[in-house]
Amino acid sequence: MIKVKKLRRRKGKTDYRRRVELLKSGKPRIVFRKTNKYIIGQFVMSKEAKDIVTEGLTSKNLLKYGWPKENIGSLKSLGAAYLTGYLLGKRVLDKEEKAEGILDIGLNTSVKKSKIYAFLKGVKEAGVKIECDEKLFPDEKRIMESGKMKKADIFKKIKGEIDKKLA
Repeated sequence: MIKVKKLRRRKGKTDYRRRVELLKSGKPRIVFRKTNKYIIGQFVMSKEAKDIVTEGLTSKNLLKYGWPKENIGSLKSLGAAYLTGYLLGKRVLDKEEKAEGILDIGLNTSVKKSKIYAFLKGVKEAGVKIECDEKLFPDEKRIMESGKMKKADIFKKIKGEIDKKLA
């Protein structure tokens, strides 16, 4: 029988060198994943190489905060990535006063001004301490006008709802 570690490496599902580097930092990981429909965000703490997800959500959670149901197909847009990160950051700060972390993008390719960095910008603006270069973040205008949702007032309304419910 093939060991799980070898199988995951062979199938290209886990980069163990990068994982070890992230674990050596000693900081909790802010995990970003994207699927065909949603953005997934998690706040993961590791003890003795065992992961404990303390907070996790998907962009589908934005429907509870006023995301238009007719725009359900755009829950993987740049704006949805930002708001998912913002919501994750607020939930983490709800549990911990001083939260900090390190970004874990898995096998996703790091492209500046992409969904990954829109998500990270949301987490950072929520108040979680993360070291990163601000040049990687997409412009505010591009985040608000992404996907089918081209109205900045809807975007601000959702952000306000998140602030109000998690204040």
